[in-house]
Amino acid sequence: MPRTISILLLAVLSLTAQEFKRSQDETLGNEMAEEIRVLIIDGQNNHGWAGTTKAMKATLEATRRFSVTVSTSPGKKGTKEQWAAWRPAFKDHQVVVGNYNGQPWPDAVNNAYLAFVADGGGAVNVHAANNSFTNWKEWNKLIALGWRGPKFGDRVTVNDKTGAQIRTLKGKGPGAGHGRQHVFLVTVRAKEHPIMKGLPTWWKHAKDELYHGQRGPGQDMQILSSAWSDPKSGGTGDHEPITWVVPHGKGNVVTTVLGHHWGGQKDFDALHCVGFQTILARACEWAATGKVTIQVPKGFPTDKATSISAPGEISW
Repeated sequence: MPRTISILLLAVLSLTAQEFKRSQDETLGNEMAEEIRVLIIDGQNNHGWAGTTKAMKATLEATRRFSVTVSTSPGKKGTKEQWAAWRPAFKDHQVVVGNYNGQPWPDAVNNAYLAFVADGGGAVNVHAANNSFTNWKEWNKLIALGWRGPKFGDRVTVNDKTGAQIRTLKGKGPGAGHGRQHVFLVTVRAKEHPIMKGLPTWWKHAKDELYHGQRGPGQDMQILSSAWSDPKSGGTGDHEPITWVVPHGKGNVVTTVLGHHWGGQKDFDALHCVGFQTILARACEWAATGKVTIQVPKGFPTDKATSISAPGEISW
């Protein structure tokens, strides 16, 4: 074999080996990283909390980036003794995912949760989790906006052209609600934020409830995405916040109002939307570590079409 051909062949084989190794590294990257410890809190919700927890746990575990534990509250029929014994192990985890909408937690749990986030722990609240704890002042600061009446606090919407926040003062405009479930277009507002980086500016979310008129102090919040609330579907005609972040001490709280699922509902479209699953996973990683290594998966929704896949079917 001529010397020139041999050199070229060796060069090609070397490049092929490098590409193979790079591909392996990318595939195993999440497996090789230390797992992030996630705690999901559930037990009460006006939605199907058991099915929602199961779906979210499956999503997070499918990325191979997280180990997930669930802490289920005693529930409405729980005894005083059961509630007194319920103490979620916040400090043993790096991020707490809220899937709870029910009666107030014991003061000891409230205080432990606030201390966890203030000390640098992450929190991610999904859909109806921001409906809860109307009378807990610190909670309302953490979530910025919640499912509240118009007299509770200010409303925040988004200027579609500039991305600026628009504040409607307490008592004016609609309170919290939603129109009919439908497919809607999500607009990414903070393109350089780690949770959103690499996502298309517009993507179609699967059939879900589009919350509007959320109320609260609305302070220190960065809106990562919004969606136009179509009056034809019972909406407000405004761009409503969809996902946002609020700092608290050394920690951060992420709220997304995506992820509706009724108890007994047969489909999991909102929870199995590849867009929702990507936001959930990246929000958990960022809230826990301040960084995002989870790549945008193939099959992410476009501005023209939704994308629905069971967690195990997504190639992370």
